[in-house]
Amino acid sequence: MAIPVRNYSLKSQNSRVNNLAGNNDSIKYQVTGEISGSSIGARRDVDSLIEQTYKQIFFHAMSCDRDIYLESQLRSGYITMRDFVRGLLLSERFQQGYFQCSSNYRMVDQVVGRVLGRSVNGEGERLAWSIIIAQKGFANFVDQILESDEYMINFGYDGTPAQRGRLIPGRPTGDMPIYQRFPRYGEEWKNALIEREFVNKTFTTGGVRSEMKSLVGKPPEWLIKAWLLLFAIGGFEIARVILTIGFSMVRN
Repeated sequence: MAIPVRNYSLKSQNSRVNNLAGNNDSIKYQVTGEISGSSIGARRDVDSLIEQTYKQIFFHAMSCDRDIYLESQLRSGYITMRDFVRGLLLSERFQQGYFQCSSNYRMVDQVVGRVLGRSVNGEGERLAWSIIIAQKGFANFVDQILESDEYMINFGYDGTPAQRGRLIPGRPTGDMPIYQRFPRYGEEWKNALIEREFVNKTFTTGGVRSEMKSLVGKPPEWLIKAWLLLFAIGGFEIARVILTIGFSMVRN
């Protein structure tokens, strides 16, 4: 039985703020079926859509992070742009770079902002989606976002996700893009990395051994003197044996 999303109220908006912008130029581009080899312009359009989707989901994807299989499926018309977005969100790159180093609350901010192109509607929506992640898993959360009425109305099967910032009179641009407002990981993950690095340095540089030595304490004074005496006697005996052997060889 599917778990319904918890009801939440929309946060109040300033009267000067218009509705979410629906005239973003990136939304009008759509993938329309298989791209033939002779349609150079269409191939360029699809390449532009793919690059835009990578930017929206990852902000910047290096060549080693690109999913060539998903790109091929999209260009051939076997999957829709919505399937392509889903594949990127469930990819190893997104799992390691975002999901594994973020809390459920932060993942709600990241996915809603990158996929729906807007900020979450307060703590109510953040809590509702985080419960879905905790109980049904991240994949189910992604499916519900991509199958929501909001996504289908604004982007559909073949539209590319894009920022839908709020337009304020007197300001030339809308809200700051989500990938600029939300870094890949937050302060809690940064603090965990610092603590982990400190522990690694402690083990590799002998910090733990030093602390253990300080806890144990120095050996008694008489033991140190006895060890030095034995060391001196052993050294003298070794020197005597070497000299004896040397004199015997010279005489013979």
